[in-house]
Amino acid sequence: MAVILCMETSTEMCSVAVSNGNQLLAMKENANGNSHAENLMPFIDHVLNEANLTIRQIDAVCFSEGPGSYTGLRIGLSTAKGLCYALEKPLIALSTLQSMAWGARALFPDKSVYCPLIDARRMEVYCAVYDANLQLVDTIQNKIIDADSFKNLIEKESIVFCGNGVEKCKHVIIPNPNIMYATSTNSAAFMIELAYTKFLNQEFADLAYFEPFYLKEYIAGKPHVKGL
Repeated sequence: MAVILCMETSTEMCSVAVSNGNQLLAMKENANGNSHAENLMPFIDHVLNEANLTIRQIDAVCFSEGPGSYTGLRIGLSTAKGLCYALEKPLIALSTLQSMAWGARALFPDKSVYCPLIDARRMEVYCAVYDANLQLVDTIQNKIIDADSFKNLIEKESIVFCGNGVEKCKHVIIPNPNIMYATSTNSAAFMIELAYTKFLNQEFADLAYFEPFYLKEYIAGKPHVKGL
């Protein structure tokens, strides 16, 4: 067994879980958006206290690597790296989209494919397609959603769309009985099994050089100056 601290900060959801092996011990989360910096460490303290653990009893820290919010990912990674350096514990990096697909599969285990969608503003999403074994069947990409998005896949497979990009898709993608929608699939609880597998396989990230998976280059917006 291994005690793993999992943190998910890639979207508006700030979620922290602690597990032993594949068993969830405690979890704390909310979806208040721009509060990750103030919530993350208190959430970590909360789940450790609830599980009757000290921070030095964890065996690894698991970080949701993205894609997603640039700011959320930076906050999550800096916190994870700080803990790992201080405790001399390994860092596990886990695909945000794959853990979301895990959550969708837990809700709808009888479907063929799972497509997590992360809102990337306007009509764009970050997405990927996974089979029932959570193996990629289509690449991780940023995609503009229109009426024919995923049309070929929808016609052949029973598919679950999940994540905070679901709402924009519901109103655009042509309805089909092969489609199921699930919104609540961005949580540290869905990282546990995947993180434990990586721990057993010793698949650890390089603490010095690891960076989040942004998918798109971050471009800071220019402030608007009145009169210009």
